[in-house]
Amino acid sequence: MKHFSLKQGLSALLLAGTAITAAPALAQDSDTLVIARSMDVNSLDPSRAFCDTCQFYLTAVYETLVTLDADNKTLVPNLAESWEVNDDFTEFTFALKDATFADGSPVEASDVVWTFERLKNLKGSPSFLMDGLTGAEAVDAKTVKFTVEAPNAEFLNKVSAPYAGIINAEVAEANGAMAGEDAAEADKSEPWFLANSAGSGPFTLASYSPEAELRLAKNDAYWGTAPAFSEVVVTQIQDAVSQAQALETGQVDIAMQIDPDTAKSIRSGDVTTEIVPSFNFVYIGFIPGAKGMEEVLTPEVRQALALAIDYDGMLDFTVGGNGAKQAAPIPNGFPGTSGLTPREQDVEKAKEMLAAAGAEGLKLTAGYPNDNIYGVDFNIMMQKVQQDFAAVGVELELKPLTWAVWRDELGAGEWPVTAIYYAPDYYGSGQYIAYFAMIEGFPWVGRASVGKPELVVNPAEADLYAKALATSGAESEAAYTALGEEMMKDAIILPLVSPNLVLAYRNDIEGVRYSACCNLPLAEITRK
Repeated sequence: MKHFSLKQGLSALLLAGTAITAAPALAQDSDTLVIARSMDVNSLDPSRAFCDTCQFYLTAVYETLVTLDADNKTLVPNLAESWEVNDDFTEFTFALKDATFADGSPVEASDVVWTFERLKNLKGSPSFLMDGLTGAEAVDAKTVKFTVEAPNAEFLNKVSAPYAGIINAEVAEANGAMAGEDAAEADKSEPWFLANSAGSGPFTLASYSPEAELRLAKNDAYWGTAPAFSEVVVTQIQDAVSQAQALETGQVDIAMQIDPDTAKSIRSGDVTTEIVPSFNFVYIGFIPGAKGMEEVLTPEVRQALALAIDYDGMLDFTVGGNGAKQAAPIPNGFPGTSGLTPREQDVEKAKEMLAAAGAEGLKLTAGYPNDNIYGVDFNIMMQKVQQDFAAVGVELELKPLTWAVWRDELGAGEWPVTAIYYAPDYYGSGQYIAYFAMIEGFPWVGRASVGKPELVVNPAEADLYAKALATSGAESEAAYTALGEEMMKDAIILPLVSPNLVLAYRNDIEGVRYSACCNLPLAEITRK
């Protein structure tokens, strides 16, 4: 997910690579699907992209070896027709279907190898999916074998993530893409990917206009079942109320970010709304490595601040009770979470801990994206955090930012508190360890420490993670529970609420569902 990138200079790249957008489509055009959402696009390159909009875009344009079934737990074939795994989860072999890319060329094992090596070597936000990959071999044109350095029972799940979508290597390389070990510096293809695509999926990229519109075109050469629409238009509509109005008036077919309260206000008989549980969550994150915070945001102070938050009130305040509390940065319902107990507010203990740490009268600043995610208005959410911190004598200054400014300032450690969100990339708890655990080299260690990992690294977590990946069943579940408990002790990532998801669409639209890997599977949607 979900999801964000610290890529610098993105705005310039977006402008450089953007095609001029055609006139907006109307939802009444039967052959066009129009979707309203506030777009959080950081890139349209599968190996660099990391956002919720990216998830359903990539799934529609680039296909993975395996994908997640409608039960959100079971892996099913996609580009691979079958696969084999050795006993210790270190070798994974896939037999490919006779699929073709949008230009008509065959999808071959060499494309898969190139894609995975590039995903690893670009060192972008989704590169953690290829952590530990040591071997990638095209056994023959339709067989590919991967080797990982240590047992990794989640590798199969990882390759179902949208960011592992297979790229046409020849086309991408002709436009500046690189897969070698120097790809992070040598690859110059990002502007090209903002205006073009090179996948095998049912759609292709037609055009992208930042903060305005993302337009997909039907892949007329698609090797599988043809999609129902000739084009899909994702149009930028920032807030839930405006999205609901566009849905009621028929300007859009689907609204992706309507909150439960706004859903109740919809009176049109032409609109269907469903409230479903999700694996998404919003959280605040502490950054002890931020300027002036090294001796301030100690583990004791972070634990005290965690006790200051009114989690029950937060649930009511943000989503009107339409969601769930979440203990650790692993979503409810994922392996290991049944053994975790969500935090409870304890104002008096928080005050005592702050006093003992000499942190009375503490002043902090929170920088966060000025957005509405999963029906949660981040400004409202952070006002609640501000109130809760004030109750224990901590002053929190709120600093809402544009996405571009937020990315830049987060990487520079400009403020010690942030807020953001996460959606699953696949079904499996390992992705949350790989992203949030305080294990040296992992993404949130870098963000929280700002180059001083000794401030946050938790040595116990690396051993537990290795155990979780080398086992299965109850033993793996127990390791993930222990990891969740350790991450709660770290008090770097504090989940605030797991919001229910509102599916909102016009009555003539069918096939709208929530996917734990892909957000919204566009190819399944039809018009009656």
